[in-house]
Amino acid sequence: MPHWDAPVEEVIQWAKENDLECLDLAPDAESVRKVKSAGLRIGTVDFLDWASKKNMVTANKASRQESLDANTALVESCAAFGKINYFVVMLPEDPTLPPAENYQYMLEFLHAIMPVMESCDAAISIEGWPGPGALCCTPESCRKLFFEDIPSKHLGFNYDPSHLIRMGIDPYRFLEEFGEKVVHVHGKDTEFNPERLYEYGDTLRPMNAERFRFGDIVWRYTIPGHGVMNWHRGFTLLENAGYSGCVCIEMEDYNFCVSKEGSQKGALLGCGYLEGC
Repeated sequence: MPHWDAPVEEVIQWAKENDLECLDLAPDAESVRKVKSAGLRIGTVDFLDWASKKNMVTANKASRQESLDANTALVESCAAFGKINYFVVMLPEDPTLPPAENYQYMLEFLHAIMPVMESCDAAISIEGWPGPGALCCTPESCRKLFFEDIPSKHLGFNYDPSHLIRMGIDPYRFLEEFGEKVVHVHGKDTEFNPERLYEYGDTLRPMNAERFRFGDIVWRYTIPGHGVMNWHRGFTLLENAGYSGCVCIEMEDYNFCVSKEGSQKGALLGCGYLEGC
Protein backbone atom coordinates (compact mmCIF):
# COMPACT_ATOMS: atom_id res chain seq x y z
CA MET A 1 0.00 0.00 0.00
CA PRO A 2 1.14 3.60 -0.40
CA HIS A 3 2.43 5.43 2.65
CA TRP A 4 0.40 8.44 3.58
CA ASP A 5 -1.34 9.63 6.72
CA ALA A 6 -5.03 8.95 6.16
CA PRO A 7 -7.93 7.28 7.97
CA VAL A 8 -8.12 3.58 7.23
CA GLU A 9 -11.58 4.04 5.69
CA GLU A 10 -10.09 6.35 3.06
CA VAL A 11 -7.32 3.90 2.25
CA ILE A 12 -9.80 1.02 1.99
CA GLN A 13 -11.97 2.99 -0.42
CA TRP A 14 -9.00 3.97 -2.56
CA ALA A 15 -7.72 0.39 -2.63
CA LYS A 16 -11.08 -1.00 -3.73
CA GLU A 17 -11.53 1.69 -6.38
CA ASN A 18 -8.16 0.69 -7.85
CA ASP A 19 -8.65 -3.10 -7.61
CA LEU A 20 -5.97 -3.57 -4.97
CA GLU A 21 -6.39 -6.61 -2.75
CA CYS A 22 -4.11 -6.17 0.24
CA LEU A 23 -3.08 -3.58 2.84
CA ASP A 24 -0.40 -3.39 5.51
CA LEU A 25 -1.71 -1.90 8.74
CA ALA A 26 -0.74 -0.09 11.91
CA PRO A 27 -1.27 -1.98 15.20
CA ASP A 28 -4.99 -1.46 15.66
CA ALA A 29 -7.62 -4.19 15.96
CA GLU A 30 -10.40 -1.92 14.73
CA SER A 31 -8.51 -1.22 11.50
CA VAL A 32 -8.04 -4.96 11.07
CA ARG A 33 -11.78 -5.46 11.47
CA LYS A 34 -12.62 -2.76 8.93
CA VAL A 35 -10.19 -4.09 6.31
CA LYS A 36 -11.46 -7.64 6.73
CA SER A 37 -15.08 -6.47 6.58
CA ALA A 38 -14.30 -4.69 3.31
CA GLY A 39 -13.19 -7.99 1.80
CA LEU A 40 -9.52 -7.06 1.55
CA ARG A 41 -6.51 -9.12 2.62
CA ILE A 42 -4.02 -8.01 5.25
CA GLY A 43 -0.32 -8.27 4.50
CA THR A 44 1.00 -7.45 7.96
CA VAL A 45 0.01 -5.61 11.11
CA ASP A 46 2.82 -3.76 12.85
CA PHE A 47 3.98 -5.00 16.23
CA LEU A 48 3.90 -2.29 18.90
CA ASP A 49 6.89 -0.16 19.87
CA TRP A 50 9.57 -1.94 17.84
CA ALA A 51 10.69 1.36 16.28
CA SER A 52 10.06 3.75 19.17
CA LYS A 53 10.87 1.97 22.43
CA LYS A 54 12.94 -0.87 20.94
CA ASN A 55 12.00 -2.85 24.02
CA MET A 56 11.95 -6.30 22.45
CA VAL A 57 15.74 -6.45 22.17
CA THR A 58 17.02 -5.09 25.45
CA ALA A 59 18.87 -6.19 28.56
CA ASN A 60 16.06 -4.70 30.62
CA LYS A 61 13.76 -7.61 31.49
CA ALA A 62 10.99 -5.29 32.66
CA SER A 63 10.99 -3.53 29.27
CA ARG A 64 10.87 -6.84 27.44
CA GLN A 65 7.93 -7.88 29.61
CA GLU A 66 6.18 -4.60 28.81
CA SER A 67 6.56 -5.32 25.08
CA LEU A 68 5.46 -8.92 25.56
CA ASP A 69 2.30 -7.86 27.41
CA ALA A 70 1.38 -5.15 24.90
CA ASN A 71 1.93 -7.31 21.84
CA THR A 72 0.19 -10.30 23.39
CA ALA A 73 -2.88 -8.11 23.89
CA LEU A 74 -2.64 -6.93 20.26
CA VAL A 75 -2.37 -10.45 18.84
CA GLU A 76 -5.21 -11.77 21.00
CA SER A 77 -7.46 -8.82 20.09
CA CYS A 78 -6.99 -9.59 16.37
CA ALA A 79 -7.21 -13.38 16.62
CA ALA A 80 -10.89 -13.45 15.71
CA PHE A 81 -10.12 -12.03 12.25
CA GLY A 82 -8.10 -15.00 11.02
CA LYS A 83 -4.41 -15.67 10.60
CA ILE A 84 -2.38 -12.46 10.66
CA ASN A 85 1.30 -11.71 10.12
CA TYR A 86 2.87 -9.20 12.51
CA PHE A 87 5.59 -6.95 11.12
CA VAL A 88 8.72 -6.14 13.10
CA VAL A 89 12.35 -5.12 12.64
CA MET A 90 14.55 -6.49 15.40
CA LEU A 91 16.19 -3.23 16.46
CA PRO A 92 18.11 -3.33 19.75
CA GLU A 93 17.74 -0.71 22.42
CA ASP A 94 21.53 -0.50 22.58
CA PRO A 95 23.11 -1.08 19.14
CA THR A 96 26.61 -0.68 20.58
CA LEU A 97 26.38 -4.03 22.38
CA PRO A 98 27.91 -7.07 20.65
CA PRO A 99 25.41 -8.53 18.14
CA ALA A 100 25.61 -11.94 19.81
CA GLU A 101 24.50 -10.39 23.11
CA ASN A 102 21.55 -8.55 21.56
CA TYR A 103 20.66 -11.75 19.71
CA GLN A 104 20.19 -13.53 23.04
CA TYR A 105 17.87 -10.78 24.29
CA MET A 106 15.87 -11.10 21.08
CA LEU A 107 15.64 -14.87 21.55
CA GLU A 108 14.28 -14.42 25.07
CA PHE A 109 11.51 -12.18 23.74
CA LEU A 110 10.68 -14.46 20.83
CA HIS A 111 10.62 -17.60 22.96
CA ALA A 112 8.24 -15.83 25.34
CA ILE A 113 5.80 -14.70 22.65
CA MET A 114 5.82 -17.79 20.43
CA PRO A 115 3.15 -19.63 22.49
CA VAL A 116 0.85 -16.65 21.89
CA MET A 117 1.51 -16.71 18.16
CA GLU A 118 0.83 -20.46 18.06
CA SER A 119 -2.39 -20.30 20.06
CA CYS A 120 -3.71 -17.46 17.85
CA ASP A 121 -2.48 -19.05 14.61
CA ALA A 122 -0.47 -15.91 13.87
CA ALA A 123 3.05 -15.36 12.58
CA ILE A 124 5.86 -12.89 13.15
CA SER A 125 7.23 -11.35 9.97
CA ILE A 126 10.78 -10.06 10.54
CA GLU A 127 12.04 -7.55 7.99
CA GLY A 128 15.77 -7.35 7.35
CA TRP A 129 16.04 -3.56 7.33
CA PRO A 130 19.68 -2.98 8.37
CA GLY A 131 19.00 -0.21 10.86
CA PRO A 132 21.37 0.50 13.77
CA GLY A 133 22.35 -2.87 15.23
CA ALA A 134 19.43 -4.64 13.56
CA LEU A 135 19.29 -8.43 13.79
CA CYS A 136 18.09 -11.04 11.28
CA CYS A 137 19.13 -9.06 8.20
CA THR A 138 21.72 -11.45 6.75
CA PRO A 139 21.86 -15.15 5.86
CA GLU A 140 24.18 -15.76 8.83
CA SER A 141 21.67 -14.56 11.42
CA CYS A 142 18.54 -15.75 9.59
CA ARG A 143 19.96 -19.26 9.26
CA LYS A 144 20.61 -19.43 12.99
CA LEU A 145 17.21 -18.06 13.98
CA PHE A 146 14.85 -19.74 11.52
CA PHE A 147 16.54 -23.14 11.20
CA GLU A 148 18.33 -23.66 14.50
CA ASP A 149 16.87 -21.66 17.38
CA ILE A 150 13.16 -21.24 16.50
CA PRO A 151 12.24 -23.47 13.52
CA SER A 152 8.53 -22.63 13.74
CA LYS A 153 5.97 -21.90 11.04
CA HIS A 154 4.83 -19.04 13.26
CA LEU A 155 8.11 -17.18 12.78
CA GLY A 156 9.08 -16.02 9.31
CA PHE A 157 10.77 -13.43 7.12
CA ASN A 158 9.41 -10.32 5.49
CA TYR A 159 11.14 -10.50 2.11
CA ASP A 160 12.12 -7.02 0.94
CA PRO A 161 14.77 -7.38 -1.77
CA SER A 162 15.69 -3.70 -1.63
CA HIS A 163 17.51 -4.21 1.66
CA LEU A 164 19.35 -7.32 0.52
CA ILE A 165 20.41 -5.61 -2.71
CA ARG A 166 21.79 -2.50 -1.07
CA MET A 167 23.74 -4.68 1.40
CA GLY A 168 25.27 -6.66 -1.48
CA ILE A 169 23.38 -9.87 -0.65
CA ASP A 170 22.06 -11.89 -3.60
CA PRO A 171 18.25 -11.62 -3.33
CA TYR A 172 17.67 -14.72 -5.47
CA ARG A 173 20.09 -16.97 -3.60
CA PHE A 174 18.43 -15.74 -0.41
CA LEU A 175 15.08 -17.03 -1.68
CA GLU A 176 16.64 -20.33 -2.67
CA GLU A 177 17.77 -20.78 0.93
CA PHE A 178 15.01 -19.07 2.91
CA GLY A 179 12.01 -19.06 0.57
CA GLU A 180 10.07 -21.47 2.77
CA LYS A 181 10.36 -18.97 5.63
CA VAL A 182 8.91 -16.01 3.73
CA VAL A 183 5.53 -14.98 5.16
CA HIS A 184 5.21 -11.56 3.52
CA VAL A 185 6.75 -9.60 0.63
CA HIS A 186 7.41 -5.89 0.24
CA GLY A 187 7.32 -4.58 -3.30
CA LYS A 188 10.33 -2.28 -3.08
CA ASP A 189 13.48 -2.03 -5.18
CA THR A 190 16.90 -0.39 -5.12
CA GLU A 191 18.59 1.77 -7.75
CA PHE A 192 22.33 2.43 -7.86
CA ASN A 193 23.71 5.64 -9.33
CA PRO A 194 26.81 4.72 -11.43
CA GLU A 195 28.08 8.29 -11.64
CA ARG A 196 28.01 8.67 -7.88
CA LEU A 197 29.55 5.24 -7.42
CA TYR A 198 32.47 6.32 -9.62
CA GLU A 199 32.78 9.69 -7.92
CA TYR A 200 32.59 8.59 -4.30
CA GLY A 201 32.98 4.79 -4.16
CA ASP A 202 31.03 2.81 -1.58
CA THR A 203 33.36 2.96 1.44
CA LEU A 204 34.35 6.50 2.44
CA ARG A 205 32.03 9.38 3.27
CA PRO A 206 32.25 12.11 0.61
CA MET A 207 33.18 15.70 1.40
CA ASN A 208 30.16 17.38 -0.19
CA ALA A 209 27.55 14.97 -1.55
CA GLU A 210 24.24 14.68 0.24
CA ARG A 211 22.49 11.38 0.78
CA PHE A 212 19.51 10.47 -1.37
CA ARG A 213 16.26 10.72 0.50
CA PHE A 214 15.29 7.13 1.39
CA GLY A 215 18.77 6.00 0.45
CA ASP A 216 22.44 6.85 0.87
CA ILE A 217 25.19 8.35 -1.27
CA VAL A 218 25.13 5.92 -4.22
CA TRP A 219 21.78 4.09 -3.86
CA ARG A 220 18.13 4.80 -3.17
CA TYR A 221 14.92 2.85 -2.70
CA THR A 222 12.48 2.77 -5.62
CA ILE A 223 9.16 1.30 -6.64
CA PRO A 224 9.35 -2.07 -8.46
CA GLY A 225 10.52 -1.67 -12.03
CA HIS A 226 12.70 1.36 -11.28
CA GLY A 227 15.53 -0.60 -9.65
CA VAL A 228 17.73 -3.60 -10.34
CA MET A 229 15.54 -6.44 -9.01
CA ASN A 230 14.41 -9.07 -11.51
CA TRP A 231 10.92 -9.55 -10.12
CA HIS A 232 9.96 -12.31 -12.53
CA ARG A 233 12.87 -14.39 -11.26
CA GLY A 234 12.00 -13.50 -7.67
CA PHE A 235 8.34 -14.49 -8.08
CA THR A 236 9.35 -17.77 -9.71
CA LEU A 237 11.51 -18.61 -6.70
CA LEU A 238 8.73 -17.58 -4.29
CA GLU A 239 6.24 -19.75 -6.18
CA ASN A 240 8.66 -22.68 -6.08
CA ALA A 241 8.90 -22.22 -2.31
CA GLY A 242 5.11 -22.38 -2.00
CA TYR A 243 4.50 -18.71 -1.22
CA SER A 244 0.87 -17.62 -1.60
CA GLY A 245 0.78 -14.47 0.52
CA CYS A 246 0.57 -10.80 -0.31
CA VAL A 247 2.94 -8.40 -2.02
CA CYS A 248 2.51 -4.88 -0.66
CA ILE A 249 4.15 -1.77 -2.09
CA GLU A 250 6.25 -0.04 0.57
CA MET A 251 6.38 3.52 -0.65
CA GLU A 252 9.88 4.89 -0.04
CA ASP A 253 10.65 6.21 -3.52
CA TYR A 254 11.34 9.94 -3.26
CA ASN A 255 10.16 10.45 -6.84
CA PHE A 256 6.64 9.68 -5.63
CA CYS A 257 6.26 9.76 -1.85
CA VAL A 258 6.49 13.52 -1.41
CA SER A 259 2.70 13.78 -1.49
CA LYS A 260 -0.44 11.73 -1.09
CA GLU A 261 -1.12 11.91 -4.83
CA GLY A 262 2.44 10.96 -5.63
CA SER A 263 2.32 7.99 -3.24
CA GLN A 264 -0.88 6.79 -4.87
CA LYS A 265 0.59 7.12 -8.36
CA GLY A 266 3.78 5.32 -7.36
CA ALA A 267 1.88 2.50 -5.71
CA LEU A 268 -0.27 1.94 -8.78
CA LEU A 269 2.74 2.05 -11.11
CA GLY A 270 4.56 -0.45 -8.91
CA CYS A 271 1.53 -2.76 -8.76
CA GLY A 272 1.06 -2.54 -12.51
CA TYR A 273 4.67 -3.49 -13.10
CA LEU A 274 4.52 -6.45 -10.71
CA GLU A 275 1.29 -7.63 -12.28
CA GLY A 276 3.20 -8.10 -15.53
CA CYS A 277 5.91 -10.18 -13.87
